[in-house]
Amino acid sequence: MPIVAQSTETTDWVSRFADEVIEESERRAPGKPVVVASGLSPSGPIHLGNLREVMTPHLVADEIRRRGHEVRHLISWDDYDRYRKVPNGVEGTDASWAEHIGKPLTSVPAPAGSPYPNWAEHFKAAMIDSLAELGVEFDGISQTAQYTSGVYREQILHAMKHRGDIDAILEQYRTKKAPAKKQQQKAVDAAELEAEEGSGAAEEDDGSSGSAGYFPYKPFCGACGKDLTTVTAYDDDTTELTYVCTEDGFTETVLLSEFNRGKLVWKVDWPMRWAYEGVIFEPSGVDHSSPGSSFQVGGQIVGIFGGERPIGPMYAFVGISGMAKMSSSKGGVPTPADALQIMEPQLLRWLYARRRPNQSFKIAFDQEIQRLYDEWDKLDGKVADGSALPADVAAHSRAVRTAAGELPRTPRPLPYRTLASVADITAGAEDQTLRILGELDPANPLSTLDEVRPRLDKAEAWINTHVPADQRTVVRDEPDIDLLKSLDEPARQSLRLLTDGLADHWSLDGLSHLVYGVPKVQAGFSADATAKELPPEIKTAQRTFFALLYHLLVSRDTGPRLPTLLLAVGQERVRSLLGE
Repeated sequence: MPIVAQSTETTDWVSRFADEVIEESERRAPGKPVVVASGLSPSGPIHLGNLREVMTPHLVADEIRRRGHEVRHLISWDDYDRYRKVPNGVEGTDASWAEHIGKPLTSVPAPAGSPYPNWAEHFKAAMIDSLAELGVEFDGISQTAQYTSGVYREQILHAMKHRGDIDAILEQYRTKKAPAKKQQQKAVDAAELEAEEGSGAAEEDDGSSGSAGYFPYKPFCGACGKDLTTVTAYDDDTTELTYVCTEDGFTETVLLSEFNRGKLVWKVDWPMRWAYEGVIFEPSGVDHSSPGSSFQVGGQIVGIFGGERPIGPMYAFVGISGMAKMSSSKGGVPTPADALQIMEPQLLRWLYARRRPNQSFKIAFDQEIQRLYDEWDKLDGKVADGSALPADVAAHSRAVRTAAGELPRTPRPLPYRTLASVADITAGAEDQTLRILGELDPANPLSTLDEVRPRLDKAEAWINTHVPADQRTVVRDEPDIDLLKSLDEPARQSLRLLTDGLADHWSLDGLSHLVYGVPKVQAGFSADATAKELPPEIKTAQRTFFALLYHLLVSRDTGPRLPTLLLAVGQERVRSLLGE
């Protein structure tokens, strides 16, 4: 049964685009499925900036499905794009891959050791797996398959016939300089992941112009397989085409009406596909706001193919915090798979859903991920009790479910920072993890780790892959005798007050009350006294007490939250390390 559309008072950016897309689809193609599209070039790791190219139309498509409309989300795998360069940091590659520059991505060998048949399939596979985990429903279209099977033959011949019209449109922009890019955000230890223009083929030229005129079609050479070719002659009546390869001098004459080893140049290819597929909605990166960009030019060229430019919101950069800690094997470019290793799909979906496409945002791989999870859990609680704002409710709904149903979720979502701390302390030992987590809430003890998965696994992966070794928590094996002997009587008293209260406060909430209460009691106040009832010195005393406990337990000034740390260490060992 379709979900009823939200009222205008509660609409978010997704609903507003859905309204516009449905109206436009009914005008252009009444009675047909609504078509939204994304384009991805598997020229290397498909990163989290490129994911916005998918998530923006996905969220709109999903809203349209919720309203009971039939919709197709096309992901065009631009695997017939030319291989432009060898990406940095891709394991299993070296400088020898440069010999393939100019070939279609599907004709380039996969990185050494890959189970996939070529370069494009290798990088598509990881993205397909991530999209499945994110609940993204789509129809994938291989442009290699489209071109080599002759699907676009009529469109190619039409483009060649109207090459003068195309050239005239392009000529309007060839002398215009695009404005310099503005840096969208500045952040310490952050990087902007700009989704490359369109499919990633924006660096291609817009066609060959030589003594024979302009041609919007590039053959791949029959000898070297590269697109370093120039069309030298073409006959519209017979479709006889002659080209020469500037790489090896190879020349060939073919009938374009039968020839399938080539493609339209990018600025013609993209609008051709808008018309062919009937695309109503497709977003584009910030570079499309510049004169001569593929989206702007395509809006004029698409008319040659009898189509219209889609509704196309510009989307902003996606930033990353914690980039310095990213594995060098990834080339410093985090992918959706990297993000899903440390965060649940709902959180990642929420990050894309809660911001309008033209708003930048950051995805955290550092300590900030704990704050993001706290924010998400707080929102989850507000949605449950009905106190969340309408726009937040909408973003939450888009994060946790699609039109097909709820995404799998952690049955008992304990705080991410707590799970990370426990994973840090136990080094993944499941028996110890279950013991500690089972003691967090004695009134409702955890019976199996399955109750806190997959969140536990994500937190553990974050600890193991993104927290440097020198920041990991190592509990002392023996008491620090020298430190214990050096303590004055007030410090010794504070330790006694703590150990005396352990048994009666052995839960997460109880230990929180205890560790904050000890300095209050020492100063003559009730352990229940609120901050308003206490002098400022109490906060200083608490910080001093906490630092002492960290030194005695883990030989550092700081560490995981003390209640979690105490539970992890266990009562007997805590007593021993505190000198009892």
